[in-house]
Amino acid sequence: MTALDPQVSVADATLDERSRPATLRDVVGAYVGLTKPRIIELLLLTTVPVMFLAERGVPPLGLVVATVVGGTLSAGSANALNCVYDRDIDERMRRTRRRALPRHIVSPGSALVFGLVLGVVSTLWLGYLVNWLSAGLALAANLFYVVGYTMLLKRRTSQNIVWGGAAGCFPALIGWTAVTGQVAWAPVVLFLVVFFWTPPHFWALAMRYREDYAAAEVPMLPVVADARTVARRILGYSYAMVATSLLLWPVASTGLLYPVAAAILGAAFLVEAHLMHSRAGTRDDVAGLKPMRLFHWSNMYLSLLFVAVALDPLLTR
Repeated sequence: MTALDPQVSVADATLDERSRPATLRDVVGAYVGLTKPRIIELLLLTTVPVMFLAERGVPPLGLVVATVVGGTLSAGSANALNCVYDRDIDERMRRTRRRALPRHIVSPGSALVFGLVLGVVSTLWLGYLVNWLSAGLALAANLFYVVGYTMLLKRRTSQNIVWGGAAGCFPALIGWTAVTGQVAWAPVVLFLVVFFWTPPHFWALAMRYREDYAAAEVPMLPVVADARTVARRILGYSYAMVATSLLLWPVASTGLLYPVAAAILGAAFLVEAHLMHSRAGTRDDVAGLKPMRLFHWSNMYLSLLFVAVALDPLLTR
């Protein structure tokens, strides 16, 4: 292998980092990394817009801040505990071996305490500053992700992300209950949108890193099924996602902005899913399937859809 081999370069970088003493900046960065900030950003994106929908306008700034802080702490707790349990997998995957635990900047015990403390603080924060229903939902999402997905499903079934991904759907419920104090059909619809969005989003990423998951013996669908099967299931979930997204129009009595945006974004998503399905019919190599195109578009789709959720009540009050 040459010096340009990514496996060699990443491994060498990791060894270099282990050989030098960790600075305070390294340690702080490692603890922040345990919370997986990029995932938290996506979760908050599905929380705040729902608060605008529930308020039918601009929610109180203090409530938004309290909900965002509590949600960040809760998601950070779940992600940190996930890192503790999955540290053996992270050691074997190129995509994750530079995380804090594989680099030994933070010990598993310290990371465990960090995750548990964040979980307790987030529950109390949301309970006292928002409401106890939102706090309970956040705690349920945390437990579902750590116990349901990480401990029970991830290493045992190719349907791991389908059911385990439900933990990432809870922010829609939390945002709504933070404003109203009760659950309604509108946030349930958005919960289901994220539920159906998760498999196409994650399976596209797993196709790109199929060899990593195979080396770590994690039975993600792209590891145990051929590209045609994965592409077909991605297409099926994509149709379910788009159809569910359009249900919000009658259920929440939105204005025209939301259904128009949902229809346009959904059509674009389905075009990309169909293109991948077509490519899978003629070739099986990952590079030819271009899964990261769908992955990046899935992020854009969800972001713009929830922006429409937030803007619609502002323009139709």
